Amino acid sequence: MALNVYASPLEKIWYYLIRVFCVLVLIGLVLPIMVIIPISFTSDTMLTYPMPGVSLRWFKEFFSSVMWTLSMKNSFIIAGATTALATALGTLSAIGLTMANFPFKGIITGIMIMPMVVPIVITAVGIYFFFAWTGLAGTHLGMILAHTALATPFVVITVTATLQGFNRNQIRAGASLGASPGRVFFKVTLPQILPGVISGALFAFVTSFDEVVVALFIAGSEQYTLPRQMFAGIREKYNPTIAAVAAMMIVVSVALLVSVELLRRRNERLRGITQ
Repeated sequence: MALNVYASPLEKIWYYLIRVFCVLVLIGLVLPIMVIIPISFTSDTMLTYPMPGVSLRWFKEFFSSVMWTLSMKNSFIIAGATTALATALGTLSAIGLTMANFPFKGIITGIMIMPMVVPIVITAVGIYFFFAWTGLAGTHLGMILAHTALATPFVVITVTATLQGFNRNQIRAGASLGASPGRVFFKVTLPQILPGVISGALFAFVTSFDEVVVALFIAGSEQYTLPRQMFAGIREKYNPTIAAVAAMMIVVSVALLVSVELLRRRNERLRGITQ
């Protein structure tokens, strides 16, 4: 928001003070992350500053390592399956929770978003004991189901927010014209809430792709994801390959989050046009 031309001196000071504070907070949050990117190109065998030279050695090391490439494959498989499952469950849940006559709406919503507010270690311990009992620990299916439980709340929240501006009279109109519930959903509801669904899917992917705590508890040697392999690498073989992996993960996460923001802005523009 632009500064009012009639603002008092105190309002002007407050205006600029808030912006300086926001910039400092942003630098404090981003700088520790961005420092990883240049060090991933070091020619040294250790993570040190200043760098003696620039090299792509550690990226080559990553792509030539069986363990690293397996963990990358696992990350994309698990994150992809998690995204599909969490998006389907979260979207349907959000549609149900936004219905006017849905019973126990507040209680169910609170239960569904619990993975977002409960400390992840507590969630991981609970998942570990349950999966150990059911035989899902140390399996790809177990990892997918665990990550789905963590990612679904993000889809529920984003789709619920999108549905707030959805006119449900369109559903009744479609039904009155003889369309089946499935046809109404795919032809009427889904096209209008698609930006929210895609945003939720991207958040679900990032949640699964970056998750490490649950993986520490339930992943076997064949289910190592990139974050899990990074954790093992820090303990066993501390070299700049970890920085190279971190740099690639940062790029992927930032690209996805930028996509979410672009979709959000596009959705706002479309709402402005249709209103």
